[in-house]
Amino acid sequence: MPIRTATSLCVCLSLAAFAGCTLAPGPHLDASRMHDDLSAKTSTEVYPVTLITPELIATQLHDQTRRPTPPVISTAARDSDYHVGIDDIVGISIWNHPELTAGGAATAALPSAGSAVSGNAGGQEIAPGGQRVGTDGTIFFPSLGRVQVAGKTTAEIGAMLARSLSRTVVNPQLEVHVLQYRSQQIQVTGDLKDPGSMPITDAPLKVVDAIARSGGALADADLQRVQLTRGGKTTLLDIQAALDKGAVDQNVVLQNGDILNVPDHTQTRVFVLGEILKPQSLFMNKGRLTLADAIANAGSIDTGSANPRQILVIRRSAADPTKPSLYRLDMSQVDAIMLATQFQLQPLDVVYVGTSGMAHFNRALDQLLPTAESLYLLNSLRP
Repeated sequence: MPIRTATSLCVCLSLAAFAGCTLAPGPHLDASRMHDDLSAKTSTEVYPVTLITPELIATQLHDQTRRPTPPVISTAARDSDYHVGIDDIVGISIWNHPELTAGGAATAALPSAGSAVSGNAGGQEIAPGGQRVGTDGTIFFPSLGRVQVAGKTTAEIGAMLARSLSRTVVNPQLEVHVLQYRSQQIQVTGDLKDPGSMPITDAPLKVVDAIARSGGALADADLQRVQLTRGGKTTLLDIQAALDKGAVDQNVVLQNGDILNVPDHTQTRVFVLGEILKPQSLFMNKGRLTLADAIANAGSIDTGSANPRQILVIRRSAADPTKPSLYRLDMSQVDAIMLATQFQLQPLDVVYVGTSGMAHFNRALDQLLPTAESLYLLNSLRP
């Protein structure tokens, strides 16, 4: 091939490459249908950067020792006496009156009002010697007929039956007890070994009790952000603080109809980006992760391109979540490395490792060298 022809061909190929046409290999997005000024700044606002110092660490430690914010819902326990409700299974024991007590222990399981099948409620077996409180709130008692018991405590039911029986029985002695609790329940969901519905009994049921009865939390559960929904309103509870620090105000008493959800730890991630060997997102351990842990777990900084004086922590501002709060660590100082082991990160923090000036220069050269080599080749082909 003549030299002039080869030169012309190389020039044409170079011009096509410089034009960035769609025939070039690699991804390409046609921006002709988008009105977007890439050179325009998204914002001109300037954010201050706080240097991570021993004083800042001391302030952070002071804030961490404070007790968590009390929940907005009432934490007061309900009355200790349980009030019988519809679907509960009730048993009644009467001393020395076998004609009123089946088997000498409790009343017989007679048909309940509102129940299509005798001796069965909601597909569950009724405890021997007990009967279900019907939808009308009554149970059947020999010689008295149907007796209204819903909404009353076992002591109130016993006193009422004693008064009625005193007309025919001298000094009746009886005891009323709930054999199965079915009228009041809560729902326990989320990252638990055995989630599901749970009855409320005569003993107050607290959040920690409900989690324990559900088999305990799974390894990726976030106990710092347990969600309690009551009356259509959701409240966040820090159960980890209740376990670790004794924050009893977070361990509230549950009520009928509550929904308790233990979420996973996807909202307690920390992102490590920039000049890092393994950029990734990390999960916090029980809500705790230091800056040193985050950098080490991501493979440490890239010693060939990172700027050790620009280790930034970008955090959502508490005053305005739409704006960042910036913290900087200077890893070129020996005391700063120690501070990194004490600086506690917060959920959804971004750890960004800046780029050194030499790395910027080398990357610019990497972009220019292919073009320079092409131009040199073209020039060498000229006759």
